[in-house]
Amino acid sequence: MPSSAASLRTTVSDLRKAHGKPQGPPTRDAFELVLLENVAYLATPDRRRAAFALLKATIGTDPAAILRATPAQLEQVTAHGILKKRFAAKLRECARLARDAFDGKLDAVLDASPAQAHRALRRFPGIGAPGADRILLFSGRLASLAPESNALRVLARLGFIDAGAAYAQQYKAAQHCAAVLPATIAALQEAHLLLRRHGQTLCRSAAPLCTECPLRRECAWANPGRRRPARAAFPV
Repeated sequence: MPSSAASLRTTVSDLRKAHGKPQGPPTRDAFELVLLENVAYLATPDRRRAAFALLKATIGTDPAAILRATPAQLEQVTAHGILKKRFAAKLRECARLARDAFDGKLDAVLDASPAQAHRALRRFPGIGAPGADRILLFSGRLASLAPESNALRVLARLGFIDAGAAYAQQYKAAQHCAAVLPATIAALQEAHLLLRRHGQTLCRSAAPLCTECPLRRECAWANPGRRRPARAAFPV
């Protein structure tokens, strides 16, 4: 179990050595990041990127262009995931909100204040508080770890946060742990991406590849004989 939050810096460094430079989202535009969240439900990262690329190439990401698109055109994009009809409707709803609620100028609203930015983003389909944090992080507006489920699983298995806690508690504890990392957007983007990639590729929910993991020596999950903590290293 990590003895202090400072070891999270070592964890990120080890992940950088193991995975190399992580690949970020295909855009930094806030509205396009909203679309990316809705473009392909339960799709792999590669299929989600492919769906987003298809959207840009065949329809465009301007709200007016999406609203002009036919259901069939949108479903061709969202078919990269499941529930293609539902998510085609969500793309259209995203475009309608951007046009009607924000006059097509979402960036101006997000630049006003963090609280206003959160409220604006959470009006869009599929965007909760963590998703809003993630969009603000990758659009370059918020220095936050904004961990998603894969990253939380990695942090829990390493003992940084309580594996038995509710999602909201884990999220808050992970943000607390990240205070030891450099407080720059670039550093937190990298940490977010590395933790997510590790959770997707090695520290998987089912059948984690512990023998291949660069963190296995410090990980209670990879060492069944080691007593796992009942509480988080950093309580919420």
